[in-house]
Parts: sequence; C-alpha cells; structure tokens
Amino acid sequence: MNRHVNEFDEKAKAWDDNPERVKRSQAIADAIMEEIPIDPSFTAMEYGCGTGLLSFPLRDRFSKITLVDSSNGMLDVLKEKIRQSAVTNMEVLNVDLLESPKSLSKSFSVIYSAMVLHHIPDLGKIFSAWYTRLSSPGHLCIADLDSDNGLFHGPEFKGHNGFDRKELQKVVEKAGFSDVRFTTVCEIRKKARDGNVHTFPMFLMAGRKK
Repeated sequence: MNRHVNEFDEKAKAWDDNPERVKRSQAIADAIMEEIPIDPSFTAMEYGCGTGLLSFPLRDRFSKITLVDSSNGMLDVLKEKIRQSAVTNMEVLNVDLLESPKSLSKSFSVIYSAMVLHHIPDLGKIFSAWYTRLSSPGHLCIADLDSDNGLFHGPEFKGHNGFDRKELQKVVEKAGFSDVRFTTVCEIRKKARDGNVHTFPMFLMAGRKK
C-alpha cells in the first residue's frame, strides 16, 4: 500500500476538515450498505483507512472492523477519534499487505477501501491478497476513480490515473472474484492541471468470493 506515507502523515491532522471528503465517504458507505447484505455477525477490514471517515458510518453494521493503513499520522488521528467516540468494535493496525503479506493472518467477511487502489502499483497482487483474506463466502467493495487521462492528479503522480471499468473487472475476476459489478456513487469536482474545473466520477466496484 504505497500511499506516499510521509505526504499522508503531514495531511492527517486536517484530513477530516474537508466537508466534501466527509460527504463523499458517507456516500460510499451508503453504497456499500446497498450493494452487499451485511449480517450483524460480519467482520470487516478497511484497507488504507486513513482517519476512518469511511468506517465510522459503518461501525454499527459490523461486529468488528479492522482498520489498516501504513501512515502513522493517519492512524494517530484515527485512534484519537476512536477514543473520543468510545467505539469498542474497531481495531487499528499499521500493515502493508504488499510489503508484508503474512503480517495479517485473520480473515474477514467484508473488505473495503476508498481512493486507495490508484496508489497501488501491482493490482493483481493486491486483489489476490484481499481474496486470500476474505472468508468464504466474502465480499469486496472498492471505491475509486474512472480513467481520467491524468487530469485528476497531474503529471507528477506515479500511480494509476483512474481505471477503465472493463479492464479492472478482468483483473478482479482473474484474482478469483465473481459477480463483479460497478455503480457510480458520487462525483468530485476539481480544478485540474489544465486550469479548468472537471467532474471526476467515482465508482464502487463490488465482487464476491464464493
């Protein structure tokens, strides 16, 4: 999970101050609840959790949520939020499945993430890692951007400039997932590198491990 850790450490304290980011996280959480049948006994993992903006709206839907990230700054903010909210069903771990694939041995009913996938170079490897750590049956929900020709992040960005849904589906199915489907959950309006304001659609991809 190469999320440019130092950069995210620096942004952590003000991360939740962006109302559009908070609104977007709620929209993704709502979409996850609509896409998969969540049983109260289910456990979940959020990969690349940041400050937990996505998991907090879901905390009452799961018996336990394991929140995983490799940014200590983000996790410090998250731990304080959990303490202040007196949440008892959240566990916080500093884990990178790509660098340390055996660092997390437990399995989960649901794995989800938001705006993380475009930072991960090896898509096949991460989907295989997620598949391995899902219970059978299990559910995967990934929110990220449609292909944008580099407008969203700019030329200095080293990750993926969004995703073509059909091509991403092939990668996901190759990792073993079935019933792969996409829905558009929200849009991000942002001034891009060309100086103009563009609208960037965000999808939620849901898949199932039988």
